[in-house]
Amino acid sequence: MAVLPLLLVLVQSLIQYPQPAGDGLDEATPWRMKERKELLDHEMARLLQELEEQDKGWGAMLSGALQQWPFWVLAGVPLLLGLWFTCRRRSGEASNNEVHEGEDCVDGQEECTEVKVQESSDASEQRSREKEDHDGGKGKSGSGGMEDTTTGYAGNEQGILLVDRIEWPVEDLERGCSVTAELMESLTRVFVDSVSNSFYPVPQEAIGVGSAFEGWSPRDWDGVYHVLVPLNPPPGHAFHLELNSAGHVEARTFNVCVELVCTCEKEQVEEKPLCFLHHSRKELRRKQKRSLLETLCTSSYLDVEKTSHCFCQMVRSSWLQVPQWHSWHLAFQPCSRSCLLELSKGRESLTVEMLFGVRRGDSDIFVVSQTAKANITASTAWAETYAVAEAKFFQHMARQLPCESLHLKCLQLFTCILRDTGFSSSTWKTVVMHVLTTVPLSRWHRRAFARRLWDIMAYLDRCLQLTHLRHFVLGNERLPAEISLPPAMQGVVPPNLFEHLARDPAAHREARQAYGRLRFRLGVLLSSH
Repeated sequence: MAVLPLLLVLVQSLIQYPQPAGDGLDEATPWRMKERKELLDHEMARLLQELEEQDKGWGAMLSGALQQWPFWVLAGVPLLLGLWFTCRRRSGEASNNEVHEGEDCVDGQEECTEVKVQESSDASEQRSREKEDHDGGKGKSGSGGMEDTTTGYAGNEQGILLVDRIEWPVEDLERGCSVTAELMESLTRVFVDSVSNSFYPVPQEAIGVGSAFEGWSPRDWDGVYHVLVPLNPPPGHAFHLELNSAGHVEARTFNVCVELVCTCEKEQVEEKPLCFLHHSRKELRRKQKRSLLETLCTSSYLDVEKTSHCFCQMVRSSWLQVPQWHSWHLAFQPCSRSCLLELSKGRESLTVEMLFGVRRGDSDIFVVSQTAKANITASTAWAETYAVAEAKFFQHMARQLPCESLHLKCLQLFTCILRDTGFSSSTWKTVVMHVLTTVPLSRWHRRAFARRLWDIMAYLDRCLQLTHLRHFVLGNERLPAEISLPPAMQGVVPPNLFEHLARDPAAHREARQAYGRLRFRLGVLLSSH
């Protein structure tokens, strides 16, 4: 048992007096080593004396071993150093595993990636929110807006840098919209003159619809400027809409029923036109032109294809009366349900699609001649559209927000920069419009750009969890008062645009995985600016 004290002394000497590492020894080192050697020699002599007294046999054996003590010291140092480096390496590997855990998560392991992105994104969101709350109401101008050039405020640098670097085709869009609006103003005057002595539908002022006139362009934008030309019934006629399909509320189609109405009172005052109901066919044929029922209708319903063809012919025959004919070369693209014009001037080109529609009462809801739904084949079917109401909503928001284009840049980012994530442009547009009505308008300023992006992501996440995304126009009580809906629409239950995800678990799972990838890409995008 006397060996234990000896081993303790050796270990203590190694721990308390490690050998210096380096290419050489300093001047004090040899002196310390000599002093330490004398101390160890003295201690070993004392131990040997004690051992000899206890056991002469053990003492003799240990004496031989202790005489070789430098050998044991040199052998023990590498051993202890090896153990120390092994423990250190294992500790580093464990730390690296904690940091990089989940890096190998791929397509079949989206939950792993999503959980870790959630943590980093939540931290980023919290920092953004704290900065926004710290800003409070600072920088508000007298008109209620917020100045972005406030000095001394760091702000959300990530959001500011990113919002300034978004590919923003606003100048091209503004020019295209301006040229289109001027062209349609000229064509409308020509249309009114052409139908003044006939019983064709009477065109009204054209309305620009779609992303271009709303101020943004999705990644898959086809470069076509869409305009809606509302049609009013000619004298002696009336339009009545009849629901044609029993499908989803957001994809309904209507028939435009054309009815003849009595014009006898107008006839007495203006002496024209003759009443289609109270004059004989012979007299009507002799004194005035055919009714709308005899020209552009199939049975008693306004025909989409006949109407579109009629107005295309008007454009073709009267183009030389339009001031723009000097500057632009006009060509027609084949389209059976609209009038598709191709304008060119040198290297510049412009495509305009004229849609024709009938207004539902005095509201901002129309039935139109063209639709993206490929399953509409009947020539008398007019698709219900909410494009005019949505365009008015964007115009209303642009007048109310401190930064009038921030919501559009959010939309531009999700549909262009973060593309190929499985979510359509219409889905992003619906989500952004909902967030616009839930986040206070005063918070839509440049310094809060990153926070608004995370708000949009949070709204989409919630909709995916519930598999429910409400239609924005139908049944929405938060619509601005200036947007008018038909009375029958004001109390309807908003349709669920994610109904297909609720019916198909595989599609829902794929959408959730796409959301995880999108959230990760957004986090990387913000952290790199």
